[in-house]
Amino acid sequence: MTATTFPTQLIDRFGRKVDYLRISITDRCDFRCVYCMAEDMTFLPREAILSLEEIYLLAKTFVELGVTKIRITGGEPLVRKGALALLEQIGALAGLRELVLTTNGSQLATVASKLKAANVKRINISLDTLDPVKFKAMTRTGELQQVLAGIDAAREVGFERIKLNAVILKHRNHDEVGNLVQFAIDKKIDISFIEEMPLGVVDKHDRAEAYYSSDLIRADLAQRFTLLPSTQKTGGPSDYCLVSGTQTRVGFISPHSHNFCASCNRVRLTVEGRLLLCLGNDHAIDLKSIIRTPNATEQTIKQAIVAAMEIKPEKHDFNLQEQPVILRYMNMTGG
Repeated sequence: MTATTFPTQLIDRFGRKVDYLRISITDRCDFRCVYCMAEDMTFLPREAILSLEEIYLLAKTFVELGVTKIRITGGEPLVRKGALALLEQIGALAGLRELVLTTNGSQLATVASKLKAANVKRINISLDTLDPVKFKAMTRTGELQQVLAGIDAAREVGFERIKLNAVILKHRNHDEVGNLVQFAIDKKIDISFIEEMPLGVVDKHDRAEAYYSSDLIRADLAQRFTLLPSTQKTGGPSDYCLVSGTQTRVGFISPHSHNFCASCNRVRLTVEGRLLLCLGNDHAIDLKSIIRTPNATEQTIKQAIVAAMEIKPEKHDFNLQEQPVILRYMNMTGG
């Protein structure tokens, strides 16, 4: 590689191709989910976060370095002013195969058609329970009917393979996994079950006691459905099965019980401009300081990103038996 020539594909030191970038565009959210953040959060001041123009610049740079999939996350990304315009800009990038969005669904009823027009291809919607009382308890501020209306709006405008994301906690919502799958079948959408990730200190439950493994979820579902193995992938960490006789796929994201680090193809750009090389470690570089350096060029930004691949760790270090070494909350990281 010369001073002016860059690779067309990012490769880390373990030979993994990095073609998937998750971008958090805000740490703010209109929910306060118990596994994601504290009830009384202090959010970042405006000057500490990337501007929309800076986010677009970095998205464009990553696409030029071989990233083909970008997921926009938060916090709740749709609460940031200007989010739709940013999505439209990123969705128009030449070389980007797929622009996708993770949302809590609270805003979808009013913006689903605008997201479709902005070239967002797929949407993941967080839904941990179908019980309005449990929903209020788990989100602290959310209203279930608002999210259900958002799911229907997304279906009506024709998004490809809408997927629900459900974080499962023992004695909170583990008894609902069958009902959640049936809901997905009825709506002709997919669903992934996620083992809670130990990011940030939570005070509403003990993570080790609340842990409910993907294997237990599979066993619960097997009493009600026939799950067929599937080789289908979406570029993310879900391990999918197909529910026999339906179009619905059930995914399992299992950072504890079935570590998926060996195939990791992802990096994350946090809202404060840190390029996070691993969800479960603090290996990162500060892209915000680089792009805000006077006379920063496209070349210096690309050099920093390419060099960062050398510090991407082999695997995460999640441990449910200890207080998290990773003290940042999920909303600070990007969902």
